[in-house]
Amino acid sequence: MRRFLAGLAVAGLLLAGCQGTPDDAGAAAGAPVQGGKLTWGIETEPVTFNPHQYAQAKARLLVWNSFEALLTHDDKGGYVPWLAKSYEVSADGLTYTFKLRDDVTFSDGEKFDAAAVKANLDQLQVPGYAPSVLSTQLKNYKDATAVDPATIEVHLKQPDVLILDFFASPQGAQIAPNSFKSPNLKAGGPDVFGTGPFILDRYTKGQEVHYKRNPNYNWAPANAGHQGAAYLDEITYRFLKESSVRVGALTSGQVDVVEGVPATEQELVKADSNLTFSRSLNSGTAYSYYFNETKAPFDDIRVRKAFRDAVDLDAVLQGVYRGTATRAWSILSPSGPFYDASLEKSYGNNPAEANSLLDQAGWSTKDADGFRTRDGQRLTVRIVLSAPFVRDKRDILAQAIQAAVKQSAGIDLQVKIVDQGTATDALNKNEFEIFDNSRADTDAGAALTLILPKGAPINRHGYNSPEIDQLVAQSSATTDTAKRKEIYLKLQQLTVTDNVTLLPLYAPADQIAAQKKVGGLGFEPTAGVPGSAYNVWIGK
Repeated sequence: MRRFLAGLAVAGLLLAGCQGTPDDAGAAAGAPVQGGKLTWGIETEPVTFNPHQYAQAKARLLVWNSFEALLTHDDKGGYVPWLAKSYEVSADGLTYTFKLRDDVTFSDGEKFDAAAVKANLDQLQVPGYAPSVLSTQLKNYKDATAVDPATIEVHLKQPDVLILDFFASPQGAQIAPNSFKSPNLKAGGPDVFGTGPFILDRYTKGQEVHYKRNPNYNWAPANAGHQGAAYLDEITYRFLKESSVRVGALTSGQVDVVEGVPATEQELVKADSNLTFSRSLNSGTAYSYYFNETKAPFDDIRVRKAFRDAVDLDAVLQGVYRGTATRAWSILSPSGPFYDASLEKSYGNNPAEANSLLDQAGWSTKDADGFRTRDGQRLTVRIVLSAPFVRDKRDILAQAIQAAVKQSAGIDLQVKIVDQGTATDALNKNEFEIFDNSRADTDAGAALTLILPKGAPINRHGYNSPEIDQLVAQSSATTDTAKRKEIYLKLQQLTVTDNVTLLPLYAPADQIAAQKKVGGLGFEPTAGVPGSAYNVWIGK
């Protein structure tokens, strides 16, 4: 058996750690102070507060306020015990045995133990509850046995190293078993309880969500920054979608912290001596446009290549993000260890080639508006953006790409921003030619498993091959990091170079700006997203 023990102690990190802290924030805020109320302006309102239903990277900082997982990550992508004290893996890779803490309670008073972990795993098997988790993160899960109150065995159908990433992810966070009876279970909220340092006690849709300190909390992981209860008494997160409103609320003192500071506002924030600013790249996948290959026009690789060659992406990103965006060249974020740097500058910004390819594909005439046509039909492609997932001025980015492909190649890109239900309906009916996506998964393999294999929950591009399926399966079955990297390099070549499955755009990043009196802010290790408020305080 291989045994992994608790024992990593990294001071100064957030709950689940951080990759950076706002400039001089710790010094300006002084030593940590107990008590106080914090108001935080955030860009995105969660579609759910249930961690098992988690799908928005922007909601992650809220998840970890009130819910926790068996494991967390260190800044190298390794695992640190959290609600588990240690774990063992059998020699055949089919049994994971977790030793659990025996001093943890859910905020509704229930005891956290092996029976609770099994209840969570059982709930995730309920048909229709969390189908994407079941088909990806738990695709190799067989069953679990509560050996005793402090020991649970998890059995797999075949080896899958990504099971550990699941037990460190929001989807693997622990919910109080009594909460499974709640009529609001899928939506989450005040009657769905976790073990975290804060308790969600009030939610006003469209306006704000409020958390109060969990006075009994005393089981932070070793890299949490401190132990015991959280410093803050209360936190209010206000939903401020418009970036100018968020930054205005910060500079005027209406809020103490904001996340999501756009390029147009960053210099203003940095120049304000009363504020701090920091930025971190997200892990996982890049923000990309994926081509729907199941129908015309993107069933033709020449059209896919032409769309990609029609965009001067450097100019587009400069215009929208003013030099603050990190260009992406691959399906994976450049911040991760498996990124293929050889793809850089290997394609794109070639209007002559784009037009030649479209001519070859039969889109050789133009209508009165300058759009290419074939057999009397305009070369029209649609992208449907779900409003709750629009961040980082992605709507403005879509409009800039829309203008670029029209001017360079006569492609009619139609951009629609709709509510989540309408977007889901369009995707289900295959009424789109491009879909956008990025993932902030800590392990790149988790993201690729969701988007590449045949039948994967986010495989809306329709590129299927036995080779892809085999490579993804192999990457999940090995613990050899060098072998995994070899596999992921191949997957990047297949999707980006050989098949032209997508147009990578930029590496998502998060920004935090705050009043200088606020200390302890930072980002999750590896993931690069804002951390929870556990280690945050307001200086006197």
